Amino acid sequence: MLIKFDFNNMMERTLGEKGFSDAQLNEIAPAAKTAFDRFAAKRGSGMTGWADLPYNQDDIVADIVATAARARKEFDNFVVLGIGGSALGPIAVFTALCHFRYNDLPAEKRGGPKFFVEDNVDPERMLALLDVVDVRRTLFNVVTKSGATSETMSQYLIISDILKKAIGDGWQKHIVATTSESKGNLIKLARKEGFKTFFIPDGVGGRFSELCPVGLFPAAMLGIDIAGLLKGAADIDKACSSSDMFRNSALMAAALQFLAMKGGKNISVMMPYADSLKFMADWYCQLWAESLGKAVDLDGNTVNAGQTPVKSLGVTDQHSQVQLYTEGPFDKVITIIGVEKFRGDVVIADGAEEFPDVNFLCGHTMGELINTERRATEYALTRSRHMNNTITLPEINAETVGQLLMFFQLQTAYCGEMLNVDTFNQPGVEEGKNATYALFERKGYEAKRAELDAAPAKLDKYII
Repeated sequence: MLIKFDFNNMMERTLGEKGFSDAQLNEIAPAAKTAFDRFAAKRGSGMTGWADLPYNQDDIVADIVATAARARKEFDNFVVLGIGGSALGPIAVFTALCHFRYNDLPAEKRGGPKFFVEDNVDPERMLALLDVVDVRRTLFNVVTKSGATSETMSQYLIISDILKKAIGDGWQKHIVATTSESKGNLIKLARKEGFKTFFIPDGVGGRFSELCPVGLFPAAMLGIDIAGLLKGAADIDKACSSSDMFRNSALMAAALQFLAMKGGKNISVMMPYADSLKFMADWYCQLWAESLGKAVDLDGNTVNAGQTPVKSLGVTDQHSQVQLYTEGPFDKVITIIGVEKFRGDVVIADGAEEFPDVNFLCGHTMGELINTERRATEYALTRSRHMNNTITLPEINAETVGQLLMFFQLQTAYCGEMLNVDTFNQPGVEEGKNATYALFERKGYEAKRAELDAAPAKLDKYII
């Protein structure tokens, strides 16, 4: 039950001169093979440790499952304190694999604690959380590899102070730390306080971390089959083990986006046709943007590479965005995610016999309707000669979600190699962090503060 990648609607056969020819694919195939080989040569080293996660975590999975089993019985609420991949991945998997109204279910139906992810430092958000959870019945998972992430550590300091005041001795049992084993502030705090700790491998960056304890522990707390997630990731990884892009769907997807970028298509729209996959688009946006958006390539050339990711939801955004996608500029590639078989379905009842423009729906199902509208959108995009491709899940379960996560990670890695950029760094993000430290007058950032102070002052005439 592997996911399928259909790129018919990227090709000249369906799009005419707006599409790629077979000759163009054959021409780019050697570069794709080189990208595959370059990634294969570094796989498992440096910051590519994520590629081995489906295969090397048996003991970690056992520990996570056992810890989660105990905690699910003990706590009423489970809160992730994290940002970026530490939040987007857990949210995406939770939304994909748990009940749509999970937190609204009675405890006996939910089978575990309510779930919250605090992925911002908006003070109103923190106050709202504290209005709905009793910290004495809540487990907090603090997730930061460095232990210096300002947003996450500020949350930790607030929550730990509240816990100490509310509980006193034993407050530490309400904290699980997910961090680096070898360095950083959080591991020092964890050892000092005796927190239960899970480790983020050194070769795993935040946006590639969903299949390590960053994502696996929250998933286990929700009762999700984390062994199934990893099996699915391994299955698609093995299916994408060829350097021939015509036999490797992730490599083909990377090559097509590379060609599209070279042709001026600088926007990548991710459009799942399933509410459960809505936040998979959010997770993808970070993965694609942070990995490929780079000012210089590996040879030091200024390239300003990358493709802007945009999230969309079918059918909802047929009524807000598809007008642009079908009749607007030819600067986008739309990736549609479809589901063959939903986990449940609803029959559309009779009751509109006198209205032919409504009655045609009666007797069909909502599953039929959403998939018919998905195919209709594919047709509308293709008819207007706008590039689109479709990833289809046979159904949504732990294994297919694991496949989807690994597929996008592999596609991103291959595309980064084709662009000749460092896929795994994030200097633009670091610049913002450093400016924040300087504005707070953190020691060691005096030069950056002087640089900020020397920036041109804002003029009143440009503020109205």
